Amino acid sequence: MKPIQFNRDETRAIVADIQDYFREELDQSIGAIPAEMLMRFFAEKMGGYFYNAGLHDAQALVRRKIDDVSDEIFGLEQPTGRR
Repeated sequence: MKPIQFNRDETRAIVADIQDYFREELDQSIGAIPAEMLMRFFAEKMGGYFYNAGLHDAQALVRRKIDDVSDEIFGLEQPTGRR
């Protein structure tokens, strides 16, 4: 798996969220560089878990859609004299 990377705007937004969390929940301030380092640490160490969970959700969705399509195709069958 290639490393999870964020573009500049995404990185800024995530860093701001981390800074807000530290300020609001922990009553501490954290600079932009430490917040970005923390983001990169979590992306590297835990990103795979979130990525895999997303893949499993996508797989389940595709399976449901394939089942729906299969049901629709079965419904198109024409009656014949034979079973």
